[in-house]
Amino acid sequence: MVNSSPPEDPIICSSINRNCTITNSYGAFPDRSVCRAPDVAYPTTEEELISVVATATEAKRKMKVATRFSHSIPKLVCLDGDEGLLISIKFLDQATKVGLALPYVPYWWGLTVGGMLGTGAHGSTLLGDGSSVQDYVIQIRIVTPAGPEEGYGKVRTIVSGDPDLKAARVSLGALGVISQGKVVYRIHDRVSSNVSGNGLYDFTGFRSTLSTEPAIVRTTEENQEMRGDADGKCTDGKLITAALIVSAYGLTNDGIVFTGYPVIGYHNRLQASGTCLDSLNDELIEVCSLDPRVKRLFFHQTAVSISMSKVKSFIQDVQKLVELVPKALCGVDLYNGILMRYVKASTAYLGKQEDAVDFDITYYRSKDPMSPRLYEDILKEVEQIGVFKYGGLPHWGKNQNVAFEGVINKYGNAEEFLKVKQDYDPQGLFSSGWTDQVLGLRDRVTIVREGCALEGLCVCSQDIHCAPSKGYFCRPGKVYEKARVCAR
Repeated sequence: MVNSSPPEDPIICSSINRNCTITNSYGAFPDRSVCRAPDVAYPTTEEELISVVATATEAKRKMKVATRFSHSIPKLVCLDGDEGLLISIKFLDQATKVGLALPYVPYWWGLTVGGMLGTGAHGSTLLGDGSSVQDYVIQIRIVTPAGPEEGYGKVRTIVSGDPDLKAARVSLGALGVISQGKVVYRIHDRVSSNVSGNGLYDFTGFRSTLSTEPAIVRTTEENQEMRGDADGKCTDGKLITAALIVSAYGLTNDGIVFTGYPVIGYHNRLQASGTCLDSLNDELIEVCSLDPRVKRLFFHQTAVSISMSKVKSFIQDVQKLVELVPKALCGVDLYNGILMRYVKASTAYLGKQEDAVDFDITYYRSKDPMSPRLYEDILKEVEQIGVFKYGGLPHWGKNQNVAFEGVINKYGNAEEFLKVKQDYDPQGLFSSGWTDQVLGLRDRVTIVREGCALEGLCVCSQDIHCAPSKGYFCRPGKVYEKARVCAR
């Protein structure tokens, strides 16, 4: 039994289920705003969920769905302004257990099935139906608004072969509340069934840790940023990489000790991890390393999928940047390096359009939104190369605002999704400012203000969008000259 303090509920209310705020598991949205709601509902059954949606629909109240850990970085969970109703699915967790596992899922436990379908979350493969969870879904039950003749709320059952399933598989939470899903499981022995093994994947970054440890790591990086100590970051990055390799990234052959590859075991023990989420509360002595209640890692994430036909050129451009500024990406190694995952073209209207490689880059974020990062320009140029030069698709549940600029134009069946959205929720009760912006129904997603480019809220066009008082000005990129980044 592991002792730790699991993350607290992302919804905090000043009185019972009223006057609430909601954040994400990182404790901050890209624009650092606070999202509020007058009240929150916690349905425990589908019947209760229908009643909640019907009552809100009759009153013409906006609604947004919140998952247990609210893991998405963008403001998918935020209501318009301070009005409306949050619907938490924290207790809507009944599941059929059949002792099987999906072939591919993200490697982090802290996600819900509804959340994965809302954002198109994925693992890594080009085999079979690919690595995106939604492409294994063959039936969805979703609760949506309805007219008075249907009691203002209804359950729609969408089955394989119904074109609406292509919209519901990746929905951004804009269609309604997913109450049930049926997926295809399969028995797939990659080794002979008589081969023994009880391997376990318990990724070191997702284990419980003494709350002082992330504080020390964060303080060290803050001091390196303040001093401009790129050499220190490079040294620490090499140490972290070496430690991950020696620890086999948390893999063990028997649940205790790593003795060597291959690691053989059951898929449900090897495909994902997150033991810090399931531990007993110990009053913050130990925590998940991202817990916002303690001083911990605070970062940005850029996650962009580049089509297979363009991925070689993208990698070569990044290599050119590293050749020009060799120490620029050392800080990324402090966050386990650049993760690359294969994703397959999806049948979902808002899923991946082509077979692609997803690049997931995590890097330092200052507590001061007006404070530039070390090598601020290089990381932002990498992002703009991926998103704009090579037309990469941002992960719906990660990234800052810039990555979503004009994104809906990259989806060939966007209009089909919008038709289903209009049919399911004609009053837009499950829509918000953010979903309307990324779907092209409202003004642009970027926020133009002083220092906006430092936080990925805008692409700079004037020096004031950077930090001229600290020597950072809006400049062209070093490899991609159309990029506009904050540089010294």
